Amino acid sequence: MSDPAVLVTGASSGIGRATANRFHEAGWRVHATARDPTDLADLTARGCETHALDVTEDPDLSFLDGLDCLVNNAGFGQYGPLEDVPVERLRRQFAVNLSGPHRVCRAALPALCDAGGTVVSVSSLAAHAPFPGAGAYCASKAALEAHHDAMRAELFDRGVDVVLVQPGPVETGFRARRERELAALSPSAAYTDVYDRHRGETTRGALFGATTADEVADAVFAAAVSPDPPARLPVGWRVRAAITLSRFVPDAWRERVYEWL
Repeated sequence: MSDPAVLVTGASSGIGRATANRFHEAGWRVHATARDPTDLADLTARGCETHALDVTEDPDLSFLDGLDCLVNNAGFGQYGPLEDVPVERLRRQFAVNLSGPHRVCRAALPALCDAGGTVVSVSSLAAHAPFPGAGAYCASKAALEAHHDAMRAELFDRGVDVVLVQPGPVETGFRARRERELAALSPSAAYTDVYDRHRGETTRGALFGATTADEVADAVFAAAVSPDPPARLPVGWRVRAAITLSRFVPDAWRERVYEWL
């Protein structure tokens, strides 16, 4: 019997790279993908198979010879007050964070159904605790979770598990990308405090406990190898508590917390 195979999107850095390494160390055949495969040179050197894959286009997965797990990790955060976010940037946010996993899932599901495999997608605490200056990103992750809830039910009789891994703040290059997205906007004076908070943000990381890419990768791997994985897998007790509280805390209380943050 050949080693199990995993496909990881967005493996050029951060969570995706850590995930590819985690599966490789466990003896899986790793198909690591990114828009620019030259960004995956170190994974190639380690023995991973690397491929070009842009989740905003229909993928060609003909390189696969069986698939046991799909990890949807590719994504980014379009930050900025919603009034300042042009519609085309909102579309781009959803094209990557929602339509991207949808495209890759559609292409990978025949192989996953044959193997009785697992879809693991990286979501975020932001899907449950939306906050000022991140409405586009939070909405894309909330939509991803609804998408996967429906897909989980649709695939129940076909033997495919669907899991959402939910980290809070993560120590990756995500913040640098966020800074670039903010810099591309035309800021309104009315939201100076929102921009200032995101440019020098430390509060949410301290509140929820910033985790590492390796810890998220461990959660992804645990979901992939579990015979009966949970529908959602929060990373860390703080995130688990925050998601639980978000179901019961009145909206007015949550808004008071935003004022404090």
